[in-house]
Formats: sequence, C-alpha cells, structure tokens
Amino acid sequence: MIKVAAAMSVAAVALAACGNSSNTSTSGASSSGGAAKVKIGMAYDVGGRGDQSFNDAAAAGLDKAKKDLGIDAKEAEATQGEPESAREERLQQLIDAGYNNVVAVGFAYAPAVAKIAKANPDVKFAIVDSTDATGANIENLTFAEQEGSYLVGAAAALKSKTGNIGFVGGVNVDLIKKFEAGYVAGAKAVNPNIKVQVKYLSQPPDFSGFGDPAKGKTAAEGMYQNGADVVYHAAGGSGGGVFSAAKAAGKLAIGVDSDQALTAPADVRSVILTSMIKKVDVAVYSFITDVKDNKFQSGNKVFDLKAGGVDYATTGGLVNDIKAKLDAYKQQIIDGKIQVPTKP
Repeated sequence: MIKVAAAMSVAAVALAACGNSSNTSTSGASSSGGAAKVKIGMAYDVGGRGDQSFNDAAAAGLDKAKKDLGIDAKEAEATQGEPESAREERLQQLIDAGYNNVVAVGFAYAPAVAKIAKANPDVKFAIVDSTDATGANIENLTFAEQEGSYLVGAAAALKSKTGNIGFVGGVNVDLIKKFEAGYVAGAKAVNPNIKVQVKYLSQPPDFSGFGDPAKGKTAAEGMYQNGADVVYHAAGGSGGGVFSAAKAAGKLAIGVDSDQALTAPADVRSVILTSMIKKVDVAVYSFITDVKDNKFQSGNKVFDLKAGGVDYATTGGLVNDIKAKLDAYKQQIIDGKIQVPTKP
C-alpha cells in the first residue's frame, strides 16, 4: 500500500476523441518535437463527462494532464444497464486504437480490468475505487472516503436544527457504505442522539442509482418530509435530484466528489452546505505523470485526508461559522486521534 501526497498530487462501444487525438498532424509527436506523446485512454462510468460529480473529477485530472503534459487522450463512456462484456470491449477498443495507458473510472470496471489487463500485459492500467483487480500492470487508485465523510457529517450535525439528517447512497455496495459510515460517525461525534435516515437507490448488479436524478429527488423528498433538514448524497449523477429536493423544501444538501457548489446548476447552489471533495483528479493526474516519467508502480495508492486526497468544501460560505470545529476534527483524524469506521 502506497500513500501519496496531494501535490503529486451495451455491446456497441462509442469512443469519443478529445484533445489532440483527432488531429493527425499532432497526435504522433510531442510539442517539443520528435518524441511520441503519451497516449491515455479514459473509460468513464455511467454518467460520463458532465455528471458534475465523480466522472467530472476524473475528467479534470485528464484535462490538466493534457494542458500540462501534452498527452494525447481518447475517452469512452459506460451506458446504463450495459452487460459486463461492454466494459471489456470498451477497454480493448481503447487499446486497439493505440491508447496503451488506460484509466478505468469506477469500481464497476474491476472484472473487466482484471481480464483485459491480463490479456494485455504491456498496457498500464489505473482503476479508480477498487482493489479487486490486481496485477503487475494495474495501479489501484483508492481514497479514504470515510474520513472526508466524517467531516461533512459533523457539518450536517452542527447545522441541523431538527436533530435529523439524511444520507442517500447511489448503490448499496461496500464503497458507498464507507461514505455512510464516516458521515454517521461524524454526525454522532457532534450529537450522539442525532437521527440519520439512510436510503440506497439501487442494489447491485443494478447500478442505475448512480445516474437517476429522479430517484435521488424522491429519496431526498421523503427524508425532508420525515424531518431531515440536511441530506448528504453519495450517488453520482443522481445527486442532482437531491439538490432539487433540498431547494424545493427550503432545506440543505451536501455534495460529493467535486465541489458541487461550483459545478451544480446555478439555481441549486445556494442549498449546498458543503461537499465531500474526493480528489479523483489528483489521482488520475498522478497516474499519468508516473506513466510519462516512467515511474509507474503497480499496487494500491491511498489518497487519504493526510495526503490531501479527501476534504470538505467551503464554497458558498455556509460553513464559515463552524470551520474551526471542522478543522479540529480534521486534525484529529490526521493525527490518528480519531479512527473513522469504514462500515456502518
């Protein structure tokens, strides 16, 4: 296990070219001339670029690498309800197109990465959010989601006037349970008697809970009607529905992965108390930099609170009055004085 610093800090498959990959006059050479460009294939989860959350965070890391490092990139996106074979084909098609460094965004790619990486030992892979796929050519990019969630759970409890808050998870899997566990622990550290309503939008193998805003809205509406005044979502694209419900109810919501007070539609940003920032962009950029510098190393890289891999957002100023308390909790976690659970 390697901890890294933040400074380093369906069967039809559609491949969308981006960056310079569609420009035949530049895709074969670097701007400095002669040397071949590093070629990165990015396989997004459901929702893809534009989900204002998890996938967009990965896209931000790719965009930074294109700007800073002059890489050549090609992107592909998962579709709702696709078979496992579609994920395998997507990865293989990126490789067949010449993109021999591949980032798979999301734990759902683990079986496909394990299979395709074994079949393509010369290709370097990074998979976000999973250690289920391992191998000499696989780097696992994982996060201490429970630590960041602890901080926003504390924020929810400090801001709640009803002593009743909510958590909406996209899919009921171990990864999302880490968000729930941290959130509940942080809230109870502030108020041991607080009520936390919990709802998951889908059960595996149904992953639609990450891309269904209508389901997110319905779940949050029920929580607000049952007395919650702050709801945290870890539901990807479904989180937009949580924000809409908060706006309609005159209550607060908490975003995830990206600083959603910056990325969500303008009409709901005012109800976003904070966001649990999961710096997928930092992890993706780290992998690409390592590949470019011939420093790729297989195995698990953990982006935790100490490494700057997770945090809470202050955009909008709604947590300014409690920031000192949140930062105190943050330091205690970094110092090891608070051990945050990973299971509810």
